[in-house]
Amino acid sequence: MGEMKRNILIIGAGGVAQVVAHKCAQNNDLLGDIHIASRTKSKCERIIESIREKGSLKVDGVLEAHALNAMETSEVVSLIKQTGVQIVINVGSAFVNMYVLDACLEAGVAYMDTAIHEDPAKICETPPWYGNYEWKRREACAEKGVTAILGVGFDPGVVNAYAKLAIDDYVKEPASIDIVDINAGSHGRWFSTNFDPEINFREFTGTVYSWQQGAWQENKMFEVGTEWELPVVGTQKAYLTGHDEVHSLSANYPQADVRFWMGFGDHYINVFTVLNNLGLLSEKPVTTAEGLEVVPLKLVKAVLPDPSSLAPDYEGKTCIGTLVKGKTDGKDAEVFIFNVADHKDAYNEVGSQGISYTAGVPPVAAAMLIADGTWDVGTMKNVEELDPKPFLAILNRIGLPTEIQDANGIRPFTG
Repeated sequence: MGEMKRNILIIGAGGVAQVVAHKCAQNNDLLGDIHIASRTKSKCERIIESIREKGSLKVDGVLEAHALNAMETSEVVSLIKQTGVQIVINVGSAFVNMYVLDACLEAGVAYMDTAIHEDPAKICETPPWYGNYEWKRREACAEKGVTAILGVGFDPGVVNAYAKLAIDDYVKEPASIDIVDINAGSHGRWFSTNFDPEINFREFTGTVYSWQQGAWQENKMFEVGTEWELPVVGTQKAYLTGHDEVHSLSANYPQADVRFWMGFGDHYINVFTVLNNLGLLSEKPVTTAEGLEVVPLKLVKAVLPDPSSLAPDYEGKTCIGTLVKGKTDGKDAEVFIFNVADHKDAYNEVGSQGISYTAGVPPVAAAMLIADGTWDVGTMKNVEELDPKPFLAILNRIGLPTEIQDANGIRPFTG
């Protein structure tokens, strides 16, 4: 725990980066200078314009855009040194993680991301996914005293903190950890994904891994579905889905079954199934009769709405939480810790829809905890390995309040 870290580099300029930038601006008295870098500098400039339009800067300060190829570690290192940033928030595509992490190690600055690294050539890794990439740098982080916080979006991220809080305070001997992600909002388009279609579809075309009975279980997407009774959004059908947090939670709580459930409507499933069966979600190039080489998945991405364009018309709410069941002092215990976010509120505040909002606010809370030393741990951690209470307390204050449902009903988390 050295002196306070300040000055932020945000890598990426999509919907989530927009939220991160606004939230950093709203807290720049603590976080200092804000730099935004992406392959397309004009996208970064648009985010800066939006911050100025909404008057998000808390105090006068540096707000700068940069062009950057984040897959060139040396370019990232140069930018870190040139700007004097001490905290890098990587919300670029999952393909850049390892290059950015290596740059942070080389430059000796704090790193965080919101999803596991992906290799563009592979659709599904063997579990645990973190073990194939980020965890290989764990020792290097410890040796160099570099703080790296992995998967600190909402899911993964906040839901991991919910699991830790549940097990610390409510269910001392967890038998199961179920993460449930429901978007009960509507964007008014015939069909769209809520974040990058390429990443979105890749999640669902591979094997669905869950951790049950102390081993990895394999299913297909949409094979296992369950109806959930949830606060605010009511009865919702969700499907067992492969997801990042299963891979760290299963390592930290191997005695518990760990599953991730995501809500899908029938229309989404029908469209997805047709696209998939036609081969349009493949990442392997095909050649047309005219001799053009195209990657079907990239073509589908090109014809679908840009997820950030959905924000103005998005209505309704999300409910995302962690349900932990097990025992405390020999008695059955269970708790559901969750957040409800509203798409319209998110758009009015930062110009993004709720899915981007829930993913973009948490890394800023983590940056504030690195800045004040609380989470500046000088090594690599997944979120459930850190104290959840200061994190959730900041989230309460900056736009993502936590609620707790148990046998006594629902109440707000107060710390």
